[in-house]
Amino acid sequence: MFSVGHLAFGYLSGRASSKLLNLNVNIPLLFLLSVLPDIDLIIPIVEHRGPTHSIIVLCALSLPAFMIYKKRAVPYFTAIAQHSLIGDYLTGEGVKMLWPVASNWYGAGIKMISLTNISLEWIFFLICLTVMLKTRDAWTLIQHHPSNLLLSIPFLTTLLPFFKFPMPIPPELILPHLGYLTLFTLSLLIDLFNLKTI
Repeated sequence: MFSVGHLAFGYLSGRASSKLLNLNVNIPLLFLLSVLPDIDLIIPIVEHRGPTHSIIVLCALSLPAFMIYKKRAVPYFTAIAQHSLIGDYLTGEGVKMLWPVASNWYGAGIKMISLTNISLEWIFFLICLTVMLKTRDAWTLIQHHPSNLLLSIPFLTTLLPFFKFPMPIPPELILPHLGYLTLFTLSLLIDLFNLKTI
């Protein structure tokens, strides 16, 4: 799945779980966690969709957060877990979901550049945008807050495909990428401007 889908699924799953648990949630952190497993793309010795996409590794690394923050960790766990359980399970060659216990690949095998995947990414981008406007989370993101700097990673994940890294964006997904880029750029510029005026 491209970053458009991961960002949408991460935000929506984290937001939904925070609503169910009646919790406030840090929106920039949801967006960061939704794309974090793809850190393996810039670590040469780590296989893409391998250890950083393993639910076993994710659960082990999340255990301290659950011990400390208890139910407040749930939205963030769902934002990062959706990356493998939904996004990358559906598309491409799948994921090594049970690494290191098993090195099997699990996935539905929908091609990344298929009409099915592109449609899914558009649908969930539009749902994400609608929810962000309805909940006023979009407005929150363009207000000064130190955690908005966390959006620099999601910003890069939506910008780099324009330079064909890790792969080029299909023309059909350029508009959703630009939508996220615009929102993240505004948020980052507002925070950077406020840092300079302090």
